[in-house]
Amino acid sequence: MREDYRRHGSSVTNGAFISLCVYRFGRWGLQRRSALGRKLASKVYGFMNLFVANITKIWIPPQVTIGDAFHIVNNEGSLSIHPEAVIGDRLGVMHNVTIGTNMKRGVPTIGDDVFIGTNSTVLGNIRIGDRVRIGANTAVSTDVPSDSVCVGSPARIYPRLGPLL
Repeated sequence: MREDYRRHGSSVTNGAFISLCVYRFGRWGLQRRSALGRKLASKVYGFMNLFVANITKIWIPPQVTIGDAFHIVNNEGSLSIHPEAVIGDRLGVMHNVTIGTNMKRGVPTIGDDVFIGTNSTVLGNIRIGDRVRIGANTAVSTDVPSDSVCVGSPARIYPRLGPLL
């Protein structure tokens, strides 16, 4: 949580930081050994999330698997992540992003060092490779190989030009 605090502007009033704290509490609650502990933590999580999700418009269920250094770059809009999504390390995500949907079967798996731009959607049972950049207003519904750039709706996939960082 200390790293989340630094990554999100060192402010306890930052909506992205608060949402990640609630997510991490929910995740902690799911790992309790006793059924009573899990149930109690689930109730507390549900109460906190009711307010936080409605104020920040960021919905990250505790079932989501998130790697290290998850960064919500701009929390001025909404963020919705499917409960079964798997997210790698160092994902940067802008506002108004949807990862997964309840309308179709399957959820995305996102690799390491990925950036998802504003108003983008990543839908379906797909794999986003490592070091991928997804541009603003992009709808991704197919697998994306590593070291690629996606733009457009539907997404067009281009190999990254220049040196890999």
